[in-house]
Amino acid sequence: AGKRTPKVLTKEEAAEQQAAELRAAIEMIEKEKGISKESLLESIEQSLMTACKSHFGKNDNINVTIDPETCRYRVTAEKEVVATQDDIVDPALQVTVDEARKTNPHAVEGDIIVVDINSKAFGRIATQNAKNIILQRIREEERSAVYNQYYSRVHQVVTGTVSRLQGKTYSINLGKADALLNENEQVKTEHFQPTERIKVYVVDVKNTPKGPKILVSRTHPDLVRKLFEEEVSEVADGTVEIKGIAREPGSRTKMSVYSHNPDVDPVGACVGMNGARVGAVVEELRGEKIDIIEWNENPAILIENALSPAKVITVAADPDERAAKVIVPDYQLSLAIGKEGQNARLAARLTGYKIDIKSETQARESGERKRKMQTKDSCRKKPQRTCLGCRTVRNKDELIRVVRTPDGRVRIDPDGRLNGRGAYICRNPECLARAVKSKALPRALKTEIPEETLLELTEEIRRG
Repeated sequence: AGKRTPKVLTKEEAAEQQAAELRAAIEMIEKEKGISKESLLESIEQSLMTACKSHFGKNDNINVTIDPETCRYRVTAEKEVVATQDDIVDPALQVTVDEARKTNPHAVEGDIIVVDINSKAFGRIATQNAKNIILQRIREEERSAVYNQYYSRVHQVVTGTVSRLQGKTYSINLGKADALLNENEQVKTEHFQPTERIKVYVVDVKNTPKGPKILVSRTHPDLVRKLFEEEVSEVADGTVEIKGIAREPGSRTKMSVYSHNPDVDPVGACVGMNGARVGAVVEELRGEKIDIIEWNENPAILIENALSPAKVITVAADPDERAAKVIVPDYQLSLAIGKEGQNARLAARLTGYKIDIKSETQARESGERKRKMQTKDSCRKKPQRTCLGCRTVRNKDELIRVVRTPDGRVRIDPDGRLNGRGAYICRNPECLARAVKSKALPRALKTEIPEETLLELTEEIRRG
């Protein structure tokens, strides 16, 4: 007596309910699997066409339409109208006049009419085939979505969790897929435990029948580059450019940097306050030492910087031969070469020059200190000074020297022979204006600049 009588739905209400359930299922799959709604609707359409072919033996006259907004679908067939049941040769293609007039009261023999097909009438095999097609399409789209997601991250750094060690290969869980950290991409001194979080560099992503194969690395030089892009905002926005990286994974890295803004110190930006920025990178690389040097277009200066922390007396670089001869103080020879030649080896890889290092005594004995060490394009190291206006480091002979002599006078020193406290300006009116406006020139000379000296400087710059 207490049982409720189930409500009998009309044909229209049943269609609405079916469409609502289908729409909810599609939205859930779209959200969880990352598969587009259009792709899912396409797979449903394909599955219905396959079910029709399984049920009727053909689907050439079948049309499937799906409303992308409501998800209501309609399956129809075009059939030829014949006079009687005896005239039907193929029920899938023909219909009698009496049956046709249930759909179209004006149908006559010879007409082509559109008949609705009830998909619920499909047999079990046809329905199962349709289901398999939808599931297969979902798996394919899911693999494709994962592949596209990680293919866009090639040559980027991602964070993953170590899941297991298979032989000598680590499996790294990246969220929706696992990556492979092969033995040749591992740092020999690093050993990871399951559930440990690490950052890896995505080398390549391959699409395979079993899903995307993601190859990652902990030894790639660009891992260091990307870690600095994450830690140093000046590198990320392009103000500071990383010109080159030479790396021996797990041991030491040398990196050359250059600032496109004269007011930004490239080395200081990468090191950070109290070494915080470079320290974060070193911590992620498990203690790997990082030497950061300033890049210079003059190869002699670049090579001197690359051999840091060793002090250099003379560098002679030959750009055509890509070779350089370097003389260092006797007590700096072992530091310049480094343990097992590491410092010299990394400097050579960073600069692209074959570097021959000799001590002062060795050079004297071979007579090289007595010869003038010249190169084909005069790349010999020259005295460098910094312009107070644009803060660019240039050869001293390209700048104008302003000096405060011992008697307190401020004078231009074109030959660089006057005694006193000196400062340097580019031969550019903007640099002079900037140095005066920022009071960099008065601070450098520790005195006010007389008006006549400024006029004289302006005239000297105008003459070039």
